[in-house]
Amino acid sequence: MTGVLTEPRLYPDCDPLNVEGRLTEAEKAPLRRLRQVLEDSAGPLLAEYWEAGEFPYQLDGPLRELNLMVPEELTADGAEPRALYHGFRIFELARTDASLATYYTAQAGLFRTACRVGGTPEQFAQWDPLITSFEMTGVFCLTEPEHGSDIAGGLATSARRDGEEWILDGAKRWIGGAFTADYLAVFARDGADGQVKGFLVDREAPGVRLEKIRGKTSLRMMQNADIYLDGVRVPESRRLGNVNSFKDVAAMLRAMRSDVAWIATGIQAGAYEAALRYVRSREQFGRSLGSFQLVQEKLARMLGNVTASLNLVAGLAERQQEGIFRDEDSALAKMWIGLHMRETVALAREVVGGNGITLATDVARFHADAEAVYSYEGTHEINALIVGRAVTGKSAFA
Repeated sequence: MTGVLTEPRLYPDCDPLNVEGRLTEAEKAPLRRLRQVLEDSAGPLLAEYWEAGEFPYQLDGPLRELNLMVPEELTADGAEPRALYHGFRIFELARTDASLATYYTAQAGLFRTACRVGGTPEQFAQWDPLITSFEMTGVFCLTEPEHGSDIAGGLATSARRDGEEWILDGAKRWIGGAFTADYLAVFARDGADGQVKGFLVDREAPGVRLEKIRGKTSLRMMQNADIYLDGVRVPESRRLGNVNSFKDVAAMLRAMRSDVAWIATGIQAGAYEAALRYVRSREQFGRSLGSFQLVQEKLARMLGNVTASLNLVAGLAERQQEGIFRDEDSALAKMWIGLHMRETVALAREVVGGNGITLATDVARFHADAEAVYSYEGTHEINALIVGRAVTGKSAFA
């Protein structure tokens, strides 16, 4: 009997229950191409650029050429790729490096979602082909210097209508990828009705100023910006037509939080695999480090965390594919996975020992970068309160 030749599994070390098996062969093809670019082009650069606190922009071209948002295999019949494919695309990037995943998802996740959910159908039809081809690049600008977790009620950036233009004043903080973006998707409070509106601001418009946030100990490759807006004029045509209150922004966050849960899962997988490589090759006391009972116990805990996280985000993606988007679902995924990500990267650093604080083993990058991912797109506490409100029917928000 002749056997059927199949490609080897993408994630044999970190996916023992074969969640990857839910992907079709057509979906795996662009992921394999991404893997090749990450291994050949990105891998050799990561330690150097992480230590320097700079982003390897030479990867822009290779990543864009992959056409990952709308790969030909998945869109030839006019269909959209499944949510599960989008999730694994993020997972593959984060499994390599959290900054790469954050940088790419700023365009493919945050900015595209802002235009898809916040724009009118006509706006999205006009902009999306440009977004997926990177002819129109952008970032999502919500957090402010004085308002993060309380942004829903505390958003202070202002907007006022002046004929066929809007005038924006205020500041945004922690905006990753802003320095190379064409547009800044800025959310501001309309002085006329007190409601939040969304605008696509030209990064080079008069009155826009960006400053690099320095001194970071996490996501060092990602270039985060403080953005200052001083009398910036935006035409009405660049106002996101479907954003008329913070509820509309919350609809975007519902999807984006799921993306961050995938990043947190990928970080765990990358840290686990790096630790596993190390203990397989390292010897102590005349024996393989991987042969010690306490090391194996930690590896088992890490693998359990990765497996549970991967199943949680895959199930969430399949639920959202059915059109079911609930705040508490994405909040629970981000909260639980973020918490276990912290444990996984700490265990990885532990089994690698002193070498775990050097960039040579890769573990140190994952260990440090996890801290930023743990906090962004909703802290542990905020996500817990979203879940708690859903299950009790009582809001505990101050």
